[in-house]
Amino acid sequence: MRSRLTLGSRGSPLALWQANFIKATLERAEPVEVRIEVIRTTGDKITDVPLAQAGGSKALFTKEIEEALLEKRIDLAVHSLKDLPVELPRGLVIAAIPEREDARDALVSRSGKTWSDLPAAARVGTSSLRRQAQLRLLRKDLAIEPLRGNVDTRLRKLDEGRYDAIVLALAGLKRMGWPDRATQIFSVDEMVPAIGQGALAIEARSDDAELLAALSRLSDPDTEAATRAERAFLARLGGGCQVPLAGHAQVKGESLELMGVVVSADGSQAVRGTERGAASDARALGEALAERLLRQGAREILAAIEEASLRLPGSA
Repeated sequence: MRSRLTLGSRGSPLALWQANFIKATLERAEPVEVRIEVIRTTGDKITDVPLAQAGGSKALFTKEIEEALLEKRIDLAVHSLKDLPVELPRGLVIAAIPEREDARDALVSRSGKTWSDLPAAARVGTSSLRRQAQLRLLRKDLAIEPLRGNVDTRLRKLDEGRYDAIVLALAGLKRMGWPDRATQIFSVDEMVPAIGQGALAIEARSDDAELLAALSRLSDPDTEAATRAERAFLARLGGGCQVPLAGHAQVKGESLELMGVVVSADGSQAVRGTERGAASDARALGEALAERLLRQGAREILAAIEEASLRLPGSA
C-alpha cells in the first residue's frame, strides 16, 4: 500500500477527534503516514436556519467530502455513520465500520435535574426531529426548541442560560471527554437512537482495492451487522435526518435484535416494533421491520410529514 494517505474530515472538534482516532488506528495497523485535510461542508456553512429549510438531506454534511474523494484529492473519509446517506455516490463505498461507541442519547441540564424532574415549560434544546418527536412522547408539557451547532457550541448555549436542558448523543460527549456532563442517559426504549448513532464510517473509492483491503481490517463484524440492519430499515422507509424515525440493533452471539419506531412530528402518534433473527440476515431483518411498521400505520405518518415538509420555506 502507498506510504502516504490523505484523510478528509469536517472541521468540528468532534469530527477531528474521529479523524485522528482513525488516523492513529490505521497508522498502528499499517506502515503508512496519514494526513488530515479539513473540508467544510454545506451543513457546516448553514448555521442560521433549521436543516429542514436547507433541504433536509444527510448529504449536506458529506457532499463536498465525497466530491474530494471522487476527484482523488483525498484517499479516504471519516464520517459519523448517522450523517451518511444510505445511497452513496457511484464509485464510493463504506470500507469499514469500527466498533461502535455507546449509541444512547443523553440529557444535559443546567440544574442537574433529570428528565422527569424538569419543571413544566422548561426549555429543552435539540434540532433533531427524531429527538423532538420522542421527547414529546415522553412529556408534552415542555418547550422543545431548536438548537444547532457542534457539541461544544451546544453546551456553551446551555451554560449561557438559553436552555434549561439539551439532548446530545452520549458518544459525542464520551469522545470529547465530557461524559460527566450527562445528567441522565436515556434507555434505548425511552429514546430510540438515530440510525447508525455512535458508529463511524470510513468511506473510500470502490476501485482502490489495496486501500479497501487494509481498511477492512479496521471493521467490527457485530457493528457492521447491526448498522446494516438499521440502514436497511431506514432505506425501506425512505427516511433521512429530517424524518422522526429511529432504529437500533444489537448483536448477541449469532442473533440480532432490531427495534424501530416512526413518530409523528408532534409526538401524538408512534408505531414501533422489534424484529429478531440471525445476524447474517441483517439486511432482510431491517427491511422486514420496515414493512411491518408501514402496514401498522407508519406509511400514513410519513406521508403527513412529507406533505408538511413541502410547505416549508425553501422546500420547493
